[in-house]
Amino acid sequence: MMTLSDVSLLTQMSWERVKAIVKTHLEKDFTHIRLKELAYLAIDEIYVGKRQRFYTLVIDLESGRIVWIGKGRGAACLQGFWRKLRASHARIQAVATDMSAAYWSAVLHNLPQAALVFDRFHIAKLANEKIDELRRALVREADLLQKPVIKGVRYLLLSRKAHLQPAQLPALEEALKFNEPLSKAYYLKEELAQLWEQPSYHWMKFFLQDWCRRALESGIVQMISLAKTLHAHARGILNYWRHPITTAKMEGTNNKIKTLTRKAYGYRDESFFMLKLFSLHNARYKLIG
Repeated sequence: MMTLSDVSLLTQMSWERVKAIVKTHLEKDFTHIRLKELAYLAIDEIYVGKRQRFYTLVIDLESGRIVWIGKGRGAACLQGFWRKLRASHARIQAVATDMSAAYWSAVLHNLPQAALVFDRFHIAKLANEKIDELRRALVREADLLQKPVIKGVRYLLLSRKAHLQPAQLPALEEALKFNEPLSKAYYLKEELAQLWEQPSYHWMKFFLQDWCRRALESGIVQMISLAKTLHAHARGILNYWRHPITTAKMEGTNNKIKTLTRKAYGYRDESFFMLKLFSLHNARYKLIG
């Protein structure tokens, strides 16, 4: 649990010497990562500050370990990974991504036999963005009496109704009562969460088609846009029923990375930083050297 500076102070070695020992050990463990046993993957990008900026990560959903780090974001960052994956003869069953065309198109091209699964939490996030976009539009158009009612319920609209406290419900109900478009959009958003709870692939497909139809008929621009997006990505959404995977472990990894960079006040040595990322899945830190 000690920082490099702590170990340097304890051992009376220079900070550079301690870092060199740690880096050598990490290179031994993570320069060649075994990919043959991989079956379920998640792909996403992370932002780690102005110095390093964006990285594209691939994680093994079964172990939670990072198996690839690409500098930047987009399909080009994964080219080296696809080469190594083919050489390993891994049999990938499914890959979870958001609906960014750069990543899912790369998965379809390089892993045609694997199922592409669009992450349910990114879809829920997109639905919330559409609700918030509608709320802002209504605030701009509202009169002096309605504006405070709509403007003060952003958190309530974006939260699942089941997660709200009883004391919060009256404010939500008041906002929905006096605005029909907001009410329609809100209940469509709430119903969408039931998509992933359907008992069969057939019912999930029927539910998605019916939801998109009702969203298109609502006349609400934001819901129409969302329905068109979901309809266009229906196959990847429905694949969740056969392969119930998400990028939730990726979000946990992102939190670990934020803690790592905050604790070290950033990394000037990019190769050392990437090695530290590969070691994040270890349950315990090792005293080495």
